[in-house]
Amino acid sequence: MKYVIGIGGVTNGGKTTLTEKLYRTLPNCCVVHQDDFFKPQDEIEVGEDGFKQYDGKPGVLAGFGLLYQFITALDMDAMMSTIYAWLDNPVKFERSHGVNNTLDSEILPRSRDEDTHILIVEGFLLYTYRPLIDVFNQRYFISIPYEECKRRRCARNYAVPDPPGLFDGHVWPMYVKHTNMMEDLGVDVVQLDGSLSKEQLFNAVYGDVINNIQNEQRSGDLL
Repeated sequence: MKYVIGIGGVTNGGKTTLTEKLYRTLPNCCVVHQDDFFKPQDEIEVGEDGFKQYDGKPGVLAGFGLLYQFITALDMDAMMSTIYAWLDNPVKFERSHGVNNTLDSEILPRSRDEDTHILIVEGFLLYTYRPLIDVFNQRYFISIPYEECKRRRCARNYAVPDPPGLFDGHVWPMYVKHTNMMEDLGVDVVQLDGSLSKEQLFNAVYGDVINNIQNEQRSGDLL
């Protein structure tokens, strides 16, 4: 059984922390980080707001007349190729990328554990790109209020510091735009409160994932 999880949402919402804890806990689990697919700095466009367009720009979804996000700062072809390689042969992918084989046998029987392969895709722009949207079995979206997001962003040390005005002039407005586009596309997500403790957030998602996997396995047994 193959199960693909999306962990998306606001910057500094706790996506990476949650992803890493799930990776260490779930069986046969691999992770794809969207941040690993950024193009070189000199290939990222500068928008009318004066900032590099890490969040992409709007476009029209062919055949639907709906706005979606052209993710111009990311090599989405390479990202999708990586995901498709996992879908094609998760065992081969696990061997070449490393795999976590730990799961409490009281939750899933060991035989089920061995047949279950999980991929977590983590990033800030997961749910406005149709080819990516369609591969997920479950989509989670973390939100935190503006004030808390700005506080966390300002407290974080980046290798390349944010230029003055980036958060209010670009980061937050693009998050709002992305969220609106996701809703316009009718993407079904599980909303998560990023202001919860790390443990609370993990427990909620971990329990949900295990329940969903068990339900799918039981459905398969009935076929």
